[in-house]
Amino acid sequence: MGLTGTALAIDAGNSKTDVVLVATDGRVLGRARGGGFQPPVVGAARAVDVLAPLIAAARAQAGPGDDGPVGHLSAFLANADLPVEVTRLTAEIAARGWAKTVSVHNDTFALLRAGLPDRGEQSGVAVVCGAGINCVGLGHDGATARFPSLGRVSGDWGGGSFLADEALWHAARAEDGRGAPTALARALPAHFGLATMLELVEALHLHRIPDARRHELAPLLFDVAAGGDAVARSVVARQAEEIALMASVALQRLDLRSEPTPVILGGSVLAARHPLLHDHVVRLLAEHAPKAVPHVITAPPVLGAALAALDRTAPAPPQRAYERLREEWA
Repeated sequence: MGLTGTALAIDAGNSKTDVVLVATDGRVLGRARGGGFQPPVVGAARAVDVLAPLIAAARAQAGPGDDGPVGHLSAFLANADLPVEVTRLTAEIAARGWAKTVSVHNDTFALLRAGLPDRGEQSGVAVVCGAGINCVGLGHDGATARFPSLGRVSGDWGGGSFLADEALWHAARAEDGRGAPTALARALPAHFGLATMLELVEALHLHRIPDARRHELAPLLFDVAAGGDAVARSVVARQAEEIALMASVALQRLDLRSEPTPVILGGSVLAARHPLLHDHVVRLLAEHAPKAVPHVITAPPVLGAALAALDRTAPAPPQRAYERLREEWA
């Protein structure tokens, strides 16, 4: 059954959650933003509880009216990595009665949808490199490709948090003689007003510097790499190799390497378009998947969630509905 009336679109990441209420003509009727979505930390029920006030706030912006369930709820969620997690979260959200129908996907699919055309068969691959890293793909006849994305235990390498730790590791070893010299050993502590890596390690260990500030280290890594530091450049190159490898493997799994296929790049690390990283990714894709068509998406992933909700309209909405929706985040 096609979507009628309104739909809720949700993009819930580790650090923030966006909710929008969208009409079938592409108008955004309400929106709200809240904190992170972390079912592995607090459990599925408490994680879904975070959505309740945001949904209420988005619906309130639309003004008084029907307070019953909307036509559909399209949720793209961080930590919905395994089928069992998707099933559990779908059941938890459906039980709240917010919508007549519910669909749940990993949040990387929202990035992919945001980068795909609004008409015709939608096939392509998306790699997100933000706080973490993940890759998904859609092929012909609904085929999908994805990775567990559970960290090093599932073979992952990279993402902003990982890069911050790599920068700290190299800098600490450079200072005490176990590793190659690198400007990171000076740049990292200086960023926090400290003189040595030993002081920085102690401040982090004793939480005099909050763990939340570690995200500031990844941009420093790119700055030092841009200055020519060999160690920092090697880390950036390794990240580019991983991004290109994930995309190439997904294309291979979906049998898309022989045809022009979009490769959507997003997340805070890729959206920054650091030349060393971006140019290396594009070069590696050209070598290993020559028909891949990479492009960077800077629009928030909730756009993809909203577009996916609009896709459920029957009959198909006019092109102007998609255009109106995209204009909200242009």
